[in-house]
Amino acid sequence: MSETSTAPGRQNSTTNHKPSDGSTNAEPKSASSTDRVVQQLRGNPLVALLIAGAASIAVVVALLMWASSPDYRVLYTNLEEADGGRIITELDARGIPYRFSEGGGALLVPDENVHALRLQLAEQGLPQGGNVGFELMETQAFGISQFAEQINYQRGLEGELGSSIESLGPVEKARVHLSMAKPSVFVRDREPAKASVVLTLLPGRVLGDGQVSAIVHMVSSSVPELAAEDVTVVNQNGRLLSADSRQNNDLDGSQLSYIAEVERSYQQRIERILTPLLGSDNVRAQVAAQIDFSRREETSERYGPNQPPNEAAVRSRQSSLSYDGDEALAMGIPGALSNTPPGAAPSPINLPDVDEEDLDEEQTEALQALRNLRQDDVVNYEVDRSIEHIQYRLGQIERLTAAVVVNFRDELNEEGVLERVPLTDLEVQQIEGLVRQAMGFSLARGDEVDVVNSPFTRAEEEAPLEWWQQSEILEMVASLGRYLLVGLAILLLYLLILRPLIKRYTHPPVMAGMPGGFQVSVGEDSEESENKASEDGQDVDDTYNKPKRQRKTSLYEHNLNDLREMAQEDPRMVAMIIRSWMNK
Repeated sequence: MSETSTAPGRQNSTTNHKPSDGSTNAEPKSASSTDRVVQQLRGNPLVALLIAGAASIAVVVALLMWASSPDYRVLYTNLEEADGGRIITELDARGIPYRFSEGGGALLVPDENVHALRLQLAEQGLPQGGNVGFELMETQAFGISQFAEQINYQRGLEGELGSSIESLGPVEKARVHLSMAKPSVFVRDREPAKASVVLTLLPGRVLGDGQVSAIVHMVSSSVPELAAEDVTVVNQNGRLLSADSRQNNDLDGSQLSYIAEVERSYQQRIERILTPLLGSDNVRAQVAAQIDFSRREETSERYGPNQPPNEAAVRSRQSSLSYDGDEALAMGIPGALSNTPPGAAPSPINLPDVDEEDLDEEQTEALQALRNLRQDDVVNYEVDRSIEHIQYRLGQIERLTAAVVVNFRDELNEEGVLERVPLTDLEVQQIEGLVRQAMGFSLARGDEVDVVNSPFTRAEEEAPLEWWQQSEILEMVASLGRYLLVGLAILLLYLLILRPLIKRYTHPPVMAGMPGGFQVSVGEDSEESENKASEDGQDVDDTYNKPKRQRKTSLYEHNLNDLREMAQEDPRMVAMIIRSWMNK
């Protein structure tokens, strides 16, 4: 505090205080009680100190609450209004804090309560979602009409299908519309069932053709008399996802997925057999498969050429023999005598094949007796026929092509440094043989294999993270940083606000207006007091040669002695000064 030197007369003229006779010259009569309180508070040095202390404590408490506040995570998003109200009521009952984000579209809860809350709310059936299932049938009123019962059944079936579709990963929300089949005794009046499915997909997610086909077949299998071609699937953007099978478009996502799976399978076979020999980073393989998805059935009937009789199978044989000789045949009454031929004739079947010139007279006569002989022999053989019915397998592999790239081998040179060298021709041939065996190479099918030995371009290896770059350490540092920030804020509040106020209002009082300009001060302004003492004839050199604490004490005692002498010499002036202090 700076020193002031004023004369007693000037002090009396410049001091504003309330006169002892009770006049109100210094204060207007219109001043209210509020102004008096404000003036009293301003005149009290402890008020500012208390306000600053309270503000500092409030800031510290706010920073501590911010540092100790938990991290919030998403519990549910895009809740229905009814489900959101039920969940909030349950959270309030449990005393768990929550917040809203994304414009009220996401419900946030403390990180440590997310998983437990999801399980507990799921046990209570929350969130229920917008689909109403077969529980609608449990609350039907007595005496409900058949039409209303059928409508409730249809609504329940739609809700159950929608909930089943929503369980799929990419689907956020699903809505199903059913048009049930209408039976009729007349065939032309029958109407088949139809269905429409509207899907709301998650942001950035798409459905493949195979997944759409699965949804179509799931809906068609759940509704009676509903064919797969009568199910329409649309996404939230109005795009048709289900293909019309009546356009003879047999290529679908399942076939493409099958091709990719076959190629991936052969690729893994090749890499697995070469990885132990070359290393996982030294071999790359790609396989292309041509697969026939056409449906073919073949039926053939073949007839073989005629075969020799002895090798052919006899189907039927018919023989007939008739002859007419000179002698009369047996006639008369049937009996033993009438059935006895007149002579023993040789059997025409067993008749030897001889020339008539070599026969004797008896044989010639017997042969002449059989001049009217007739013999018919018909033999039917089985016809050689072959019938073949072939149904070709769907998705048969027509051709495979494989491309394999092998990296150079690392070897130590003469200087002991690793360098990459190419493989020998024998090693490349061995690798090609292994690839052929792994993929089931077929020359008749037209398969091809190409093995190339080439150096790989090595990417720069990422250096391992330092201990201070690991995620766990970073999280711990971030948590500690909060508390360090709070401590720094407290330190700044003390150094910049509280400490100056404490020094200002806890400084010893100054006795201004004394004759000769003396000032009582014990604190940091000792040098100014010493300079004032030097002006009054004190020995400055002796004062500065003493220790600092001793100099302050001697100066204080010296000023105190001077004040005592003034009070004894002029007590009236001292009383006026004290009265002015009391008025302030």
